Amino acid sequence: MTYLHPSWELSATCAVLLALLWGALSLAPRAGLVELVRSFAREFAVVMTLLGVWQYVGRFVRTHVEGAYSHAVRVQNAQAWLHLPDELELQHLVLPHEWLVRSMNSYYAFAHLNGMALFLIWVWWRRRSSFRSVRNTVVGTTLICLLVQSVPVAPPRLLPNSGYVDTALLYGQSVYGEYATGVASQLTAMPSVHVAWAAIVGWYVTKLGRGPLRVIGAVHLVLTVLVVAATANHWWLDGIVATAIMLVVIGGQWLVGRWWASRSMVDVGEPLPGRAAVPETSTH
Repeated sequence: MTYLHPSWELSATCAVLLALLWGALSLAPRAGLVELVRSFAREFAVVMTLLGVWQYVGRFVRTHVEGAYSHAVRVQNAQAWLHLPDELELQHLVLPHEWLVRSMNSYYAFAHLNGMALFLIWVWWRRRSSFRSVRNTVVGTTLICLLVQSVPVAPPRLLPNSGYVDTALLYGQSVYGEYATGVASQLTAMPSVHVAWAAIVGWYVTKLGRGPLRVIGAVHLVLTVLVVAATANHWWLDGIVATAIMLVVIGGQWLVGRWWASRSMVDVGEPLPGRAAVPETSTH
């Protein structure tokens, strides 16, 4: 199975190479293809740097395991209080269909980081004026999710005596491996970065896309939510909290943009929105 799962060392190496390329091309005449590649190298050097920082810091945040199972029970109880659907019932619907379970396992492993990489490249190539806003949303949402994940929460598949099946481990498709032996911590279910990134893709593809392309983002979000629940990798609340964090980050950017725009208007002496300009009177 092919999927991107780079280490922080690989991300840092890519960031350095892109920064060197950007620096070298900055010395060349800015025209045509040179300027295009220079812009790409600059923006994605920042992206890879931030990705590497997230991966590196995450190694320390995700080592805490105390309370993970009791926190998972609390999440489960909160979902029952909110009358959310039972993930176990959803999993029981798909378990008899091996082809469907295998497809979901592959989607969980492949569509997350690969999908975000393709999305960022598309935004940069087709909607470059929106790239920095999108990048800031990805960075802000991911870092806040990382902070919340400092409180460990076990995913459904690791909750003892719950009846959930680790579908990826069952069919040899796990990106984690056996608990405590895999390549990543498995007690950071809350909030779901899978759903957070899918929500970002869904939001911006719908906003920036044209025609049928706008549907792809929404479909990706819906599939991701169903997949993470049916494979017992996340609780419903993991995705709800992740989406709420994304909306807060987007709203924060909008408020900062409005504030900055109002400051700029004051600096140049233009009237603020909703305030009529007072005409100057001449004296003779």
